[in-house]
Amino acid sequence: MNITVDVQELEQYTKVVLSGEIDAFTAPKLRESVFPYTEQKGMKLVIDLSDVTYMDSTGLGVFVGLFKNLSANDSTLQLVGLSDRLKRLFDITGLADIMNINSEVEGGV
Repeated sequence: MNITVDVQELEQYTKVVLSGEIDAFTAPKLRESVFPYTEQKGMKLVIDLSDVTYMDSTGLGVFVGLFKNLSANDSTLQLVGLSDRLKRLFDITGLADIMNINSEVEGGV
């Protein structure tokens, strides 16, 4: 169980590319790597989940926390590259109704 977090600060947004598994073991690393960006006003955070092979409820909790912090700071969160399995997790929990989720990774996001 491992996760890689690659943060790219681009001109118009910050992109986070995740790969591996997001679970109780790896969630603290994800939270530690990404939460500092949620405290900036007007931040646009794009998280690419194309290479995430597994996520449990702990991972969903991290995304809920990110979403809440970003919303409180007039910032946005976009999730891209979700597999059918991950998209289903967000659909089942109702998070897909409140979060900006796009299964396709778009050039230039």
